[in-house]
Amino acid sequence: MPRLDTISRFLISVAIILCGAVGASAQDRRQNAPGEFDFYVLSLSWSPSFCEAASERGNNGRGTQAQCGGRPYSFVVHGLWPQYERGFPEYCQRPSPQLARSIMSSMLDLMPAPGLIYNEWDKHGTCSGLGERAYFEAIRKARATVKIPEEFLQLSEPKTVAPDELETAFIKVNPGLSNSAISVTCDSKRLSEVRICLSKDLQFRSCEEIDRRACRRDQVLMPPVRGG
Repeated sequence: MPRLDTISRFLISVAIILCGAVGASAQDRRQNAPGEFDFYVLSLSWSPSFCEAASERGNNGRGTQAQCGGRPYSFVVHGLWPQYERGFPEYCQRPSPQLARSIMSSMLDLMPAPGLIYNEWDKHGTCSGLGERAYFEAIRKARATVKIPEEFLQLSEPKTVAPDELETAFIKVNPGLSNSAISVTCDSKRLSEVRICLSKDLQFRSCEEIDRRACRRDQVLMPPVRGG
């Protein structure tokens, strides 16, 4: 007969496996379930930084050329991302429903690269619980809720700015926006993005985790808008 301690170890192992399975399934019921999330992040990319970094990497592909060619972009929409209070869903439908080309084309004024628009739908839009048209309408509405400080619309010279100073400029021109609802990201030297947290009905709301992932540099460089 098996020894008692052997049986005990076996039963403990089974219990651990079962508990792990229960924990995983509890997470899976929410993880990547379309429409089941807590808030959005509207990510606004500083296009001159993106283009300068792409040029340094030698990345001159079609997607980069679409954004970094002739038209002088300043802040552009990177995406509208469903979020949990901790973490985020992604690729919630595989394969994702194919995005209509007409919808993609209609968004190029805000998101100036077809590849970006398709990717945002696949990775984030499918997690929103919205249809393709409604999701991109939500992006347009979210972008319309945020006013860009005037000093950053036609930046003609390189500008060095503290992340806190940039946040303050956005807060000043957007009533209801607070320090806890906005964060700035950066690479080794340049401003990358301004991220603003919005409720599901697109009202400003706090988001501690997003704020914790913010840029920790004292100052960041904002390359000028092309043609500046």
